[in-house]
Amino acid sequence: ESPDTQFAVIDGFDKSCTQPDSNLLCIGFKEEEGSFLVGAAAALKTKSNTVGFVGGQEGDLIAKFQAGYEAGVKYIADQEGKNVKVLVDYAGNTPEAFRNPAKGKELALKQIGQGADVIYHASGGTGAGVIATAADKKIYAIGVDSDQSLTASPAEQKWILTSMLKRVDNAVQQTIANYIGGSFKGGIQTFGLKEGGIDYAQNEYNKELLGDIPTTLDELKQKIIDGEIKVPTKPA
Repeated sequence: ESPDTQFAVIDGFDKSCTQPDSNLLCIGFKEEEGSFLVGAAAALKTKSNTVGFVGGQEGDLIAKFQAGYEAGVKYIADQEGKNVKVLVDYAGNTPEAFRNPAKGKELALKQIGQGADVIYHASGGTGAGVIATAADKKIYAIGVDSDQSLTASPAEQKWILTSMLKRVDNAVQQTIANYIGGSFKGGIQTFGLKEGGIDYAQNEYNKELLGDIPTTLDELKQKIIDGEIKVPTKPA
C-alpha cells in the first residue's frame, strides 16, 4: 500500500521480502549459534551430566534453539570424553505455550526429577516458571533473548548461569544506519554471531557462576564466525 516507504520487520517473514526491489526487509537471527554457546556452558557446568531444554511452541523456530543447544552440549562432552544427556520438553503446540509459567514449572520439576542440574528455556513467558523453579531447587537456569538476570529477583539471579542474547538492538541500529547511509535494501537479512546479532550474557550477577567458562565460549564463538564449526538448525 505504501511503495515509497521502506519497512523492516523483526522476526517476521512475508513473501514480498523475496520480491525484486522489495521495500520490505525481513530481519531474522541465527538463534542456533547462541544456543550452541549456552549448550557448551551447560555441559561445562553440569555435575550430574544431565541438562534440560524447555521449549515453548513446537515448530521450526524453537527447533533451532534446541538443535544449537544439543550441538553445543555434545561438542563439549565429546571434547571432555563424557556423555551428557539432554532432556527435551515442549510446553505445547499453540502460541499459548509461550505464556504458561505453570507449565514451565511443571516441566522444570520433571527434568530436575530426571537429574538435570542446568536447564535452558526458549519459551517466552513460560520460562518464568522454569527460572523460578530452578532457583527454588538450587539448579542453574539459562535465559533466552534478553539478559534475564537483569529482570530476575535477587533469589533467582544467583541461579541464572547466563542467557542466550538476541541482539535486536544491534540489528535495528545497523538497519537504521544503512537507511541513513542510503544502502537500505529490502529482502531477507539474518544476524548471527558474525553480524553482532547473537551473544551470551555476562554481567555482575553471573561472573562468579561462569568462572572461566567465557574463555571457552569466546573460542567457540570465533570458530563459529570463522566457519570452523557449523551449527545445525534442526535437531539431530
